[in-house]
Amino acid sequence: MKIARRLILLASVAVIAFSVIGPNNLPQILDEPEVPKNYFNGLPGVNNQILVVKIDDTNAAHPQIGVEDADVVYVEQVEAGLTRLAAVYTSKLPPLIGPIRSARISDLELLAQFGRVGFAYSGAQSKMRPVIEAANLENLSAERNPPSIYGKDPNRPGPVDMILKPDLLLERANSNPKIQIDSPTVSVFPFGKAPKGETNTATAKVKWPSAKYELRWDAIAEKWLIYFNEKPNLAASGEHLFADTAIIQIVSITPSIYGDKFGEITPFSETVGTGKAVMLRDGFSYQINWQRDTETELTKWKTIDGETANFKPGRTWIFLTDQAPVLAP
Repeated sequence: MKIARRLILLASVAVIAFSVIGPNNLPQILDEPEVPKNYFNGLPGVNNQILVVKIDDTNAAHPQIGVEDADVVYVEQVEAGLTRLAAVYTSKLPPLIGPIRSARISDLELLAQFGRVGFAYSGAQSKMRPVIEAANLENLSAERNPPSIYGKDPNRPGPVDMILKPDLLLERANSNPKIQIDSPTVSVFPFGKAPKGETNTATAKVKWPSAKYELRWDAIAEKWLIYFNEKPNLAASGEHLFADTAIIQIVSITPSIYGDKFGEITPFSETVGTGKAVMLRDGFSYQINWQRDTETELTKWKTIDGETANFKPGRTWIFLTDQAPVLAP
């Protein structure tokens, strides 16, 4: 009986499709292959090797180069309450990225969920180098690559003058059989229809001791425009940086055993565990929860009711902070 009912259902679907689209188009519709999508942005596209680049985020570093081509951007707290970016590239590479800055201990735990990534940065303090070597990532830093790949922009002051040529970096890395850089094989975020429980939101303010971000909903462009330290966050290309999905992830930020050359303590942002977050998409905010049980597991994003909190396909920015954002309708 079950087989008979299934055959009747399939026949009914075929009749409806035939009547709507006509006989000539039916085989084409039925045989149409699924469009491949990028696993970091949810859009139609390819999944190249995962390259993560550390980018300076001080006032002197702006405008930044190549950030607009990142699939995901993490904003992390560093010394003196400032912020730094970890930009993830898998769908396309800009010709230049920068200004490049050094790695931090928070990066290693954060990036472990994505497999063996290529990690591009300017350098790291000697105490942290053995920890980086032990991590499941490929060290593609300026300490291991020539100035033809990590060059200097004469129009920018140090230390915000190091600029990366990412295509040459990956070309050199891939010529070495000992280097392995993964490509994503599963979706790292749950993309799909917006969850329930939305609140009308026009602006969201996020802050650290010495840095401020604001996201403003642009109803015409249907994007969250990004402002940094109360100014439009413009890329060097002139584009106003934006997010299709923004996550303000509330994490524990504590002093680490590391510090910079000026005596400032390096903070550690803990991304394994559980906590609260705010999702911004489509002009709404959502109170959600995050969970990541081990370093090698992808972060899970759930609504207050325990349903999956779907991201909107496109660019994602994730702000790691220990302070709840200020939301306004």
